[in-house]
Amino acid sequence: MKKLPIALAFAVLLAACGKQDADQTAKAAPAAAPVPKAAAPADQPANPTAPTSAAALMGPKLDTVIAGSWRSDKNKARDQYRHPKEMLEFFGLKPGDTLIEITPGGGWFAEILAPAMKGNGTYIAAVAKPKKPEGEAAQDQSALQKKFAADPTEYGEAKTIEFDGQAPNFGPAGSADMVVTFRNVHNWVSAGTAPQMFKAFFDVLKPGGVLGVEDHRAADGADVEQTKEKGYLPTDYVIKLATDAGFKLKAKSEINANPKDTKDYEKGVWTLPPTLELGDKDKDKYLAIGESDRMTLKFVKPGAGDEIFHQGNESAGGN
Repeated sequence: MKKLPIALAFAVLLAACGKQDADQTAKAAPAAAPVPKAAAPADQPANPTAPTSAAALMGPKLDTVIAGSWRSDKNKARDQYRHPKEMLEFFGLKPGDTLIEITPGGGWFAEILAPAMKGNGTYIAAVAKPKKPEGEAAQDQSALQKKFAADPTEYGEAKTIEFDGQAPNFGPAGSADMVVTFRNVHNWVSAGTAPQMFKAFFDVLKPGGVLGVEDHRAADGADVEQTKEKGYLPTDYVIKLATDAGFKLKAKSEINANPKDTKDYEKGVWTLPPTLELGDKDKDKYLAIGESDRMTLKFVKPGAGDEIFHQGNESAGGN
């Protein structure tokens, strides 16, 4: 057996001792303390939730109101065609709004809007001043007044104003947050009062206020003089009425679209439900089509700082 040289043996011994000292030092050194995470400010939650928009707060209230016991089964059956919640959310109805419904008729939407705004907003029904004690205007006004008087719990805070269709005024300038009208524009077009009506909507709204319009939709490019008598209007024609008054088109929706509506009926749109002007003649056919194909438009009154601002009778564009 060969022996290691003395110098080499001594070197091996030193290396072994060095490793042992390093191991002991590593064991003795305390572990590095973790860097603490920055604490959230005392007045802020650690995981803040996204804020809820004011318009979104109306959703649960609308659900409750639409299911309300004061609404008749006949009116509730039309929800599938009229889409009240979806339409009001599209328009952006908010708690605390002052809302004016133009020509509410017998009150189909008033049954929803008045209770929805009760306690947190204002609902105003604007009804046409009857020219005679009988007729549609007088009947609608009477029906609405009876509805409100019969249920003060739901309608006790609802307000009613009259207006003259030739020179409409819906309240103090800049006093409303929202104006809505459902399936009425064709009547004003036929009566020749549509420009005055849209100008009055513009005047009563606050800057930034919303005009919501729903009406029976004619084919694009259709002749207004032919379609208005059947209850339908081209969308671009209605948009021009609004933008000529100073509004800016904010959005269009297909909430109330119905591709089954052929718009060529003997008695116009009134051939379809709910009117069914032809009675039992082809009734099942028209019930299968359902209610009309309708445009749903959201307009905004520009503010003083907006790029588009109403001046006099100048058109403000908006398409």
